[in-house]
Amino acid sequence: MVRTRFAPSPTGYLHIGGARTALFCWAYARRLGGKFILRIEDTDLERSTEASRQAILESMQWLGMDWDEGPIYQMDRLARYREVADTLIREGKAYYCYSSREELDAMREAQRARGDKPRYDGRWRDSTATPPADVKPVIRFKTPSDGDVVFDDLVKGRITVANAELDDLVIMRADGVPTYNFGVVVDDIDMDITHVIRGDDHVNNTPRQINIFNALGAKLPAFAHVPMILGADGERLSKRHGAVSVTQYRDDGYLPEAVLNYLARLGWSHGDEEVFSMQQMVEWFDLEHISKSPARFNPEKLAWLNQQYLKTADDSRLAELARPFLAADGCDPAQGPDLAPVLALLKERVSTVEELADAAVYFYRRLEPNEALRGQHYTAEVRIPLTELRDKLRTVPWTREDINAALKSVVAQHKLKLPKIAMPLRVMVTGEPQTPSIDAVLALIGRDEVVHRMDTQLALFP
Repeated sequence: MVRTRFAPSPTGYLHIGGARTALFCWAYARRLGGKFILRIEDTDLERSTEASRQAILESMQWLGMDWDEGPIYQMDRLARYREVADTLIREGKAYYCYSSREELDAMREAQRARGDKPRYDGRWRDSTATPPADVKPVIRFKTPSDGDVVFDDLVKGRITVANAELDDLVIMRADGVPTYNFGVVVDDIDMDITHVIRGDDHVNNTPRQINIFNALGAKLPAFAHVPMILGADGERLSKRHGAVSVTQYRDDGYLPEAVLNYLARLGWSHGDEEVFSMQQMVEWFDLEHISKSPARFNPEKLAWLNQQYLKTADDSRLAELARPFLAADGCDPAQGPDLAPVLALLKERVSTVEELADAAVYFYRRLEPNEALRGQHYTAEVRIPLTELRDKLRTVPWTREDINAALKSVVAQHKLKLPKIAMPLRVMVTGEPQTPSIDAVLALIGRDEVVHRMDTQLALFP
């Protein structure tokens, strides 16, 4: 059975690159009827935080990437890593190293001075010296001194690295906490991981990990290293490119299915398909169609995709998502028209739920038109026609069709063009120069509120 894992470190929030890795791992397992494991690699004690751990779990849940096992925390498995390290020592495949930080710094400085690549020189590898009593040792892995590490990456193809290029890496720190390269190998073995799908910033770690797999007599998983995501300018992705945390996209009013759809298209494709569901992605996903080149993150494309999902989203769901934004803007949707049909009228014009809520404000709170708008639209020529329209609106049946008929009758009676009345009417009632069809807007706002707003604004006409 295929078993994949996503293994973030809780040293920050889950960002776009990590979320895409998680999606590829999740989709591959789902496509092949396998298991998707969530593992939290929390051994960086100085930088790991509870807030980051919680944000990772929240992000995964919001995106809908359900895991079959976990979350599993490395800090709960310290005894297991020590057990495996002790086995490697007994078998002569690892050793204690007593070099102090000062000694190692001096060693690397001397290597640089000679023009050599800075690396551990193996001074304790086969040493018979008496260990210093006042130094807590680390445990180093005995990297094979000759030969090559060769593996067939499912994205990048065959990769070969000479063991002579690798030094004896630390696998257990003096405080008993494993290093990254050791912990992941033990975890992947214990969790029966069959496919390691991760960012290609880990390619250089893979030969070291393969040597540890081999030393433990374990079957190697398949490796697939996914190219990184760049900004639109070709530089490494950062906050200035819009690469904020996944929870920030949630808080800004993006829909999770739109974010997932966009992530899927960052470095993977299925023909020319742009908009597709996660069910479709699971049916289509394979590692063969992951691009070998870095993907480029485009916030405008994400906003466009989110807009496509908003257009077809359930209006009641959008209402629940928009309520917090409206509340933050001083609006109480309970004190106005039903929110769902309001959003249905507006959603074609926006890219996020936040923009949708902003567009709905005038339905729940009176917006005063600014002086420039009043000067442009509040003219003596239209004051009488608008006064007559207000009087008609007091009594007509309150439907969009009847409101439209009243508006057209006033326009015809005064031999005006429709925009001549519709534009100042729009400004009077909404405080905005652009809205959906004004008859639909008035119908939703309600008779009493519309008449009240017109009364107030008519008093400002010359």
